[in-house]
Amino acid sequence: MSRWIEVSLRADGESAEAIADVLARYGYQGVSIEQLGIPPDAWDETEVPPPQQLLLRAYFPDDDRLDSTKQELEAALGHMRLMYPMPTPDYRALDAEDWSEAWKAHYQPLRIGKRLLIRPQWIHVKPAADDIEIALDPGMAFGSGTHPTTQLCLEALERLMQPALDVLDLGAGSGILAIAAAKLGARKVLALDIDPIAVEATTENARANGVGDKVVAEQGSLANVLGSARRFDLAVVNILARVILQLAEQRLGEIVRPGGIVLCSGIIDTQLDEVEAAFRRSGLQPCARRQQGDWVLVEAKRVPE
Repeated sequence: MSRWIEVSLRADGESAEAIADVLARYGYQGVSIEQLGIPPDAWDETEVPPPQQLLLRAYFPDDDRLDSTKQELEAALGHMRLMYPMPTPDYRALDAEDWSEAWKAHYQPLRIGKRLLIRPQWIHVKPAADDIEIALDPGMAFGSGTHPTTQLCLEALERLMQPALDVLDLGAGSGILAIAAAKLGARKVLALDIDPIAVEATTENARANGVGDKVVAEQGSLANVLGSARRFDLAVVNILARVILQLAEQRLGEIVRPGGIVLCSGIIDTQLDEVEAAFRRSGLQPCARRQQGDWVLVEAKRVPE
């Protein structure tokens, strides 16, 4: 494939998940969701504005199905527009050697929580003495720290992490959460993703951050964990709410030891009651919520047997 088409839309938090679902039908290697409006020099977490607007991007091949793909995408957005205002997609063509690099111009260093400094590998800044620095090159795997759901996970990991915990990152993407857990003191981290490109990105990023001995990246899903003897003290799941609901029905609560914690992000506030009810059926008791704009992270503990 010599050329690709980038489709991008600007949306608020309420419509972002629905749009991401539509883009995922056509996008190659998933959908990128980034928070807009973060000043490049906003180092203090109190200076980061709430996520009023998000940028969603996906890529699909410039082939003989291009016209029909655009028509199907815009028809789906048109149906959703009957219920909620939807943005108009923007398209641009990219050469094959440029498409996976196109988003990098928007990716800047960012401080999250009290000590976490997330930066692209190609941008160098001087960290403070107590910073925990994570340098990433997501490549074709998504997860740069710019989305509110990822930021909520990072803040929760910083708050909850204790030395020598065994951690699962389910849906690892670039490995940003697995690497953060390792740098915050986890004993071992298993990073699972169904996408082999994400597994490769996580492995490379973990090695580049000096935690390749702690982070093991594998291709797999919840079923792979449940079918093994592996159980964890803490699990983090940063996936869309509809997938979290499916995982809850597939015994998500059993992946952590009794008393263990599951962190789930990617939930819109209007979906919160449904998700928490599914957790309870899965043996998880919701015990805390953290919110950024419309997005909510739920912290749930496995009920001791």
